[in-house]
Amino acid sequence: MTDHTGPLPDPHLSDDDIIIGGRRDAGAETTKPAALWSDTVGRAATRSAQILLVAAVFAGTVWLLVEVSVVVIATLVALILAAAVYPVVRWLKGKGWTSLLATGAAFIGILALLGGIITGIVFAVRNEWDSLSASAVEGWQELESFFLAGPLPFDPDVANDLLQRVTQLATSGTFVGRAVTGITAATEFVAGAFLMVVILFFFLKDGPKMWNFTLRWFHGENRARLAESGDRTIQILGGYVRGTAIIAAVDAVFIGLALALLGVPLALPLAVIVFVGAFLPIIGATIAGILAALVALVTNGLVVALIVVAVVVVVNQMEGDLLQPVVMGRTLSLHAIVVLLALSVGTIVGGIFGAILAVPLTAVAWSVIQVWTDTYQVGQDPVLGEDPVAPQDWVAAKSTMAQRWKYQQMRYQERLNRTLHIARGGEAGKKNRNRPGE
Repeated sequence: MTDHTGPLPDPHLSDDDIIIGGRRDAGAETTKPAALWSDTVGRAATRSAQILLVAAVFAGTVWLLVEVSVVVIATLVALILAAAVYPVVRWLKGKGWTSLLATGAAFIGILALLGGIITGIVFAVRNEWDSLSASAVEGWQELESFFLAGPLPFDPDVANDLLQRVTQLATSGTFVGRAVTGITAATEFVAGAFLMVVILFFFLKDGPKMWNFTLRWFHGENRARLAESGDRTIQILGGYVRGTAIIAAVDAVFIGLALALLGVPLALPLAVIVFVGAFLPIIGATIAGILAALVALVTNGLVVALIVVAVVVVVNQMEGDLLQPVVMGRTLSLHAIVVLLALSVGTIVGGIFGAILAVPLTAVAWSVIQVWTDTYQVGQDPVLGEDPVAPQDWVAAKSTMAQRWKYQQMRYQERLNRTLHIARGGEAGKKNRNRPGE
């Protein structure tokens, strides 16, 4: 046997810690590469790299969605319309209609309604658009002259520059270009419209089956939370479309009727603009009111214009204090600043379609975040005080008892199945032991 005259190497030391002629003290070694990532700067660098990776994936996803914007917009519009119309399909099925007949009736009905609304808007605004725009410009010039004659300092160059910037924004590619990406060409418009119609039909006909298929890829808590996310999405989108359409119609009727009684010309196209503007929360009603006041200023004078402004303010207050709570309830549950930011981002990313879809999609995102996170503290806090989120806005408050029971069944389904399997196995073993001759 070979006799070792020196101490044996420590088996816990790596090859780098052993040198010819003896051992090197591992504690005296310089900092290892792994130690560079364990201090504060290393952890910050690691987290920064993770954030950059997530941001890159998000940016790539957004870029891909923008590249296929026709498909994305068609799918989103079909999903929103299906969420709004599917209760009719469910009601017809409850009355004994077959699935195909109920789907067909709801499908034809929503297409006829949309076609009628779009046709009415086009014919109401198209013939009067030149007069409307000329009156608005002339009204702005009169308003500018009024401020120039007043005691307050007013720089017309600044006002004209602001008006020019707003006009360029409303007519440039920043605002409209991306909104009409894929629909400026007739072929792409037809393709997008046809795709939306087809997707809408299958959402109405097989939407529950598609969602059932999706949920079967998940189990337990993940399945329960995904099911709740889907329920909240359909609830928000459907409620938003139905509620906004009702509110828009009421606003258009009241403001249009007031304009007609005051003798303001172009009352019908202005009422149509009020209806369309209602689908842009906060800013839509403001823009429509300003336009109506400018037209009234040109054609009927300052007194009638001030009355129009008063009517618009009253209608908006009625909408916020009465119609919104009654018709939409707490569908959105978003702060006003969140709505404005969502509108801004949606306009930048998707133009007009982005501005229309931004608010309901933001509400959906907030609801889904509440479903999947457990870190937010709800209720009263001894230090922070009152919860800024009202109890009726908590995601748990928006589920029915039947839905909560369904989620609980999904959470404990696997455990219940295992218990039943074990119980059945025990009963089978007991029967086998009691068989004669065994």
